[in-house]
Amino acid sequence: MADSEYILEMKNIVKTFPGVKALRGVDLKVRRGEIHAIMGENGAGKSTLMKCIIGLHAPTSGQIIFDGKELGRYSPADALAMGISMIYQELNPVLHRPIMENLWLGREPKTKLGFVDHKKMAEMTSKVLEDIYMMDDPRTPMSELTVAKMQMCEIGKAISYNSKLILMDEPTSALTNREVEQLFVIMRKLKEKGASMIYVSHKLDEVYKIADTISVYRDGEYVGTGTPAELKVDKLINMMVGRDVKDQFPKVTCPIGDVKLEVKNLSHKKYFKDVSFTVRRGEILGVAGLIGAGRSEVIETIFGVRQKSGGTILVDGREADIRRVDDAKKAGMAFITEDRRNSGIFPMLDIQLNMIIGNVPLFLNRAGLVNEKRMRSTCDEYVRKVQIKTPGLGQLIQNLSGGNQQKVLVARWLMTNPDILLFDEPTRGIDVLTKAEIHKLITALAGEGKAVIMISSELPEVMGMSDRIMIMHQGKVTGIIDNRPDLTQDELMAYATNTVEDYKKHQTGVKNDY
Repeated sequence: MADSEYILEMKNIVKTFPGVKALRGVDLKVRRGEIHAIMGENGAGKSTLMKCIIGLHAPTSGQIIFDGKELGRYSPADALAMGISMIYQELNPVLHRPIMENLWLGREPKTKLGFVDHKKMAEMTSKVLEDIYMMDDPRTPMSELTVAKMQMCEIGKAISYNSKLILMDEPTSALTNREVEQLFVIMRKLKEKGASMIYVSHKLDEVYKIADTISVYRDGEYVGTGTPAELKVDKLINMMVGRDVKDQFPKVTCPIGDVKLEVKNLSHKKYFKDVSFTVRRGEILGVAGLIGAGRSEVIETIFGVRQKSGGTILVDGREADIRRVDDAKKAGMAFITEDRRNSGIFPMLDIQLNMIIGNVPLFLNRAGLVNEKRMRSTCDEYVRKVQIKTPGLGQLIQNLSGGNQQKVLVARWLMTNPDILLFDEPTRGIDVLTKAEIHKLITALAGEGKAVIMISSELPEVMGMSDRIMIMHQGKVTGIIDNRPDLTQDELMAYATNTVEDYKKHQTGVKNDY
């Protein structure tokens, strides 16, 4: 049986949670030595399927056959021992411990006396980091790494198990194009060694570059399987969402009003220097740049998460003294962070509490007690407004798809009625249909006269949604340009790599490529 063509076979898998049927009799077959992409919108059941494979969830019914052997109930530790490892979509590093301890947690090398061999651990970690093109010191605390580097460490950790099957749940959501290419090199090397990979992603261009086979799921059901050649883009999107998605970037022209936010020579002692820009009412200012350019740090400083070392922030022409998050909220700002798991949601709380947390005073009556009826009706209103898919407000937010978790965070901030919205990677790890819904919501907010700043690592998103685009490189603004019809991704990348002068000299007039 171990000589079977398939390393993994899942037959008629059903998984139910209280009030939710996440998987409805789905199938999956993964060949030995292939990269098998799993596609589907948020809520399709992809992550649940992965958790069944790794042993986090036991299927309610169905068969799992791995390496020719039918499996009963097993744990994640059992899965690792059998040769199955996973790179999770949501990062959970031990932030204040070094890279090497995160990589080898629970399997640390020991000396003859039984103590942890830190020297050997550092050497082993250096080898793993070298394999994933990271030059960082193994003793560097995880808290000092960017989200992208944390993601690469998770990839390195999964690879270090020398597994027969590696599950990758949105592994590139925080990576730059260059880092994605590095990951693809690693994946191809693993494939040459006979390893199989399941690759879950919402990024169509990546799937077509790396996958041998694509399986599609929708609403907890299996839709179909084919090769990239057999499943053209339009057909694949239709299979995922059940209909055509014609308008991924529903940007409409909104009346541009007066300057709402002005930043003058804003600096941080470590991350950026002399950043200046304006955002007007009704305008979407896109912010582009490579990882490490300082984009997130600028927004965090404006919002009071970080302390500025110099510069001025003006709201409606008046200087705003922003030293804490509360100061930014009082100035009419809202901030949706890039890492919803660690700095956004409260996973063990329900949707209603996640919505109203930070907004409790809005629902207090004169006696200082919570008005339950008003709280519930307001939350119901925002569920409809931002189109959150959920059985009810009492559902734990951790049971929602990534896209719906993001919508809950948007609803939380909209309750404060902000005039300035700061979005950091608003569609990271979100499917095609939900992306379009988030884009539509952002455009609608701009249409209400709000000033919007949107950071994105996806150039088509920046170009499809912005009125103007600010590009950063190594903590400095290299350009602020109008999103004109002839703007190309090549031109944006020239600004992002600080090679725009060379680009202009050798410009070939390539048409817009998104």
